Amino acid sequence: MNKSVSAQGFTLKKDQTELINQKMQRIAYADNLIVDLILRVKEDKKFYFDATVNFRWGANAHLTSDDFDFAAGLNKLMDVLDTKIKKEKDKIQEKK
Repeated sequence: MNKSVSAQGFTLKKDQTELINQKMQRIAYADNLIVDLILRVKEDKKFYFDATVNFRWGANAHLTSDDFDFAAGLNKLMDVLDTKIKKEKDKIQEKK
């Protein structure tokens, strides 16, 4: 899985980068299912998280979340991402 993380309007601090890497471990089971994961973080009074996921079988997903707290917004995004990966995985397994 290729991971790309970028920040818009601010610079990610070391602890924020470590938190992102720690949360990415939560979807480590999907390394062989995902080709690209592009995460963009924007700060404008709130933190806006925007992720694009490209799956191995050609499907893609666009997910967003926002929160005033960086960690809470990232957790929301990871919850949605985890659910989406499981749904896509189930769809593919049903077709086999």
